[in-house]
Amino acid sequence: MPGAALNRRSGAAVRHALQALWAIVARELFKFFRQYGRLVSALVRPVLWLAVFAAGFRNVFGVAIVPPYDTYITYDEYIAPGLIGMVLLFNGMQSSLAMVYDREMGMMRLLLTAPLPRAWVLFAKLAATTLLSLLQAAAFVAIAALLGTTLPLWGAHTPQVLLAATGGALMLGALGLLLSVQVRQLENFAGTMNFVIFPMYFISTALYPLWKLEEAGARWVFLAAQANPFTYAVEWLRFALYGQDAGWAPWIVCGTAAACFVLACRGYDPQRGFGQLARRG
Repeated sequence: MPGAALNRRSGAAVRHALQALWAIVARELFKFFRQYGRLVSALVRPVLWLAVFAAGFRNVFGVAIVPPYDTYITYDEYIAPGLIGMVLLFNGMQSSLAMVYDREMGMMRLLLTAPLPRAWVLFAKLAATTLLSLLQAAAFVAIAALLGTTLPLWGAHTPQVLLAATGGALMLGALGLLLSVQVRQLENFAGTMNFVIFPMYFISTALYPLWKLEEAGARWVFLAAQANPFTYAVEWLRFALYGQDAGWAPWIVCGTAAACFVLACRGYDPQRGFGQLARRG
């Protein structure tokens, strides 16, 4: 019967898509677990900030009682969500580097010629990046606990924390995908990252609250931080840790993730972006 044949073809297509998703995610996981230095390098930066910088300012830099906090907190507790965001940010950018490398070595061209929608292939890469980001963030949280920084991770709001971390990882992974469209060669990657990673991280609420920026008279930094999507990823995670409503932050993070992913798919379309970049490179 035509209906039964159509159902069989649909089922086969779904199985094929899921197999491709698992194959790409598994490839990224296996590659990551063979590169021990990658995990170490991902954790060195936030651990140093927590163990050295935050320790030095632990009781000097006071954080007032403002949402989501209901009491005074130490500086290391304040910047912990920002350092988790740092882990997500650097892994998202690392995935961008991997995409550029795969494109130069030809692996990405092979993936894009697979009999699957191009958006699905890129989504599989994004899913792998998000999973690796969350695993690295979990490793950092464990180290932070050993250093004495306690975070309210467990409780009724644990699903909120996981959702916020996943949303931030998706947004930064999608941004990495979009950047990989623009970076044509590995040699240009470091310079591009210096204009992305550091401004996104330092012009945000990862290290200091927005009200302190405005209070200090740094009006332009305050406005830039408000326009920075990384600020909302950090704030969503910060509010989720304490089970409070993050306002517009989830919508901004999810909207940015969707926009970056759509633009990345457009960029990797041979008729528009990726093919033209490859020919010029």
